[in-house]
Formats: sequence, C-alpha cells, structure tokens
Amino acid sequence: MSAGVTVFRVAAGAAGLALLGEGVSLLWDVPGPGDVLVWLAGAVALHDALIAPLVLLIGRLLVRGRLRGPVRGALLVAGALTLVALPPLLRPGSRANPSVLPLDYPRNWLITLAAVAAVTVVYAAARAVLRARRGDVRGQ
Repeated sequence: MSAGVTVFRVAAGAAGLALLGEGVSLLWDVPGPGDVLVWLAGAVALHDALIAPLVLLIGRLLVRGRLRGPVRGALLVAGALTLVALPPLLRPGSRANPSVLPLDYPRNWLITLAAVAAVTVVYAAARAVLRARRGDVRGQ
C-alpha cells in the first residue's frame, strides 16, 4: 500500500470521526434524544432485515451476468432514497405550517428514482459499448 493511500485513509477516518462527533454533539441538543435513537435503530433494522435482502434477491432473480452489479447498486440507492423519504411520504396532506414540508415529496421521490434508473441504464450501455470496442465477449 502506498503512502498516499495510507494518508488518504487516515484523513478519511479522521473526517468520519469528526462528523460522528458533530452528530453526537447535536444529539444532546435534541429534546427527545431517545426518539432519535429509536428512529436510527429502526432504520438500521429496516435496512438489514428488509431492504438489503430484497435488493440482493431481486438482483439475483431479475438480472444475470454483467448487469447484476449496476442493477444491485441502483436498487441499493433506490432503497436508501426510499428509506430517507419515508417520513414525508407517509404524512401526505396539508399541515398547519406549510413551510415545514414545502415540497411535493412523492413527485420528487419518483423523479429521483427515475434519475437513478436513467443513470443506471446509461452506465450499463456505456459499459457494453466499451466492452464491444475491446472485443470482450466473455460472459455474454
């Protein structure tokens, strides 16, 4: 391992620890830190028990060969976006204070999922073109 990679890893680790420390310090200012911890534990459990297994299963069942990686990556991003978007998606309707959630979250969530799908298709097509130019026909 080169010195540059080691320096980068140490810097990335230090930045991660600094951000973790900032998050913990912000948690102490929250009126109900227990609620935040319950939400975080629920998010981790939902990811590990539902999203990750579904992504792997769908990726295995629907896609074979070289497209499996990009499709699984897109499904992971879509699952994470859905997990983050769940609170505003599950509370549709008008609110007493319209500035709390001023955007059209269902529409924006669908647009973002469409963008993820489009990027995945472009990426897969670009890989196929590059592979065809190199004459690499293994696994097809």
